Amino acid sequence: MKVVLAGGTGQVGTILERALTAAGHEVTVLTRRPVRRCDVGWDGVTLGPWAEAVDGCDVVVNLAGRSVSCRYTAENLQAMMDSRVDSTRLIGKAIAGAARPPRVWLQMSTATIYAHRFDAPHDEATGVLGGSETGVPDYWAYSVEIARNWERAQADAGTLATRKVALRSAMVMSPDRGGVFDVLLRLTRLGLGGPVAGGAQYVSWIHAEDFVRAVEFLIARDDFEGPVNLSSPDPLPQRDFMRTLRRAWGVPVGLPATRWMAELGAYALRSDTELLLKSRRVMPGRLSAAGFDFAHPEWEGAAEDLVRRTRRQRSRHGRAAR
Repeated sequence: MKVVLAGGTGQVGTILERALTAAGHEVTVLTRRPVRRCDVGWDGVTLGPWAEAVDGCDVVVNLAGRSVSCRYTAENLQAMMDSRVDSTRLIGKAIAGAARPPRVWLQMSTATIYAHRFDAPHDEATGVLGGSETGVPDYWAYSVEIARNWERAQADAGTLATRKVALRSAMVMSPDRGGVFDVLLRLTRLGLGGPVAGGAQYVSWIHAEDFVRAVEFLIARDDFEGPVNLSSPDPLPQRDFMRTLRRAWGVPVGLPATRWMAELGAYALRSDTELLLKSRRVMPGRLSAAGFDFAHPEWEGAAEDLVRRTRRQRSRHGRAAR
């Protein structure tokens, strides 16, 4: 199978490229900084020779977009919007102009599209889209607007011969350096992995292995179109999420943090508190209904697996350094 990964050098793209290549697929990565044999240069804004990789491939997966791991300034929020919408429209133009278009286009989206709430979970059929909640920062609505426009750019693309799926992904947990699990584990090891602002806000997540398996499942299933939640069936309050992670690593205590302490911490990490404070209680309704079998359905087992992998990885790197 020939797969084109647009924006495939970020954390999630690296996970997916590694797994698909290991499975024997021919993977081409569209990137602004091509250095490997599988890389093809593009700028995410203009059509160019890179479109030849799309013509004749089987699958396009578009992961391009400015990282959300930054301060949510007006400039950065606009860059998030432009990089996502522009690259999605561009992929749509390349597919529409292909003599042999791919049979499926998987477009990255985000579980952030759903409303901040504690009382009920969101699946694709009954979930409430965000943007009109009260008592939350105004810019949270802009994050939802980014997600809406991101999905709309794919839906509006004139690619009639290509099936389109929007991946409303929760946080992807892997042992790779620099990923969200790595950041959470670092806080845990420092004794800072306690509840934030009470810890009642829900955390939705998916193990990297299940993310890859879900992508492969959606490629194979011709009956899937439109938004699909890529999340485990076990979202849980942040205080329980972090308690489980502390137990998996063997850290007895995690200091709690107030909202203003979280603001200071996010500022120091050059990130934003929306990632910590927004309640994302997302359920994989369509995947579950279709019989998708999660390898890591519960956070306790997933956390233990990720900790084992992290320790094994660091042990190997330590031996290599010696």
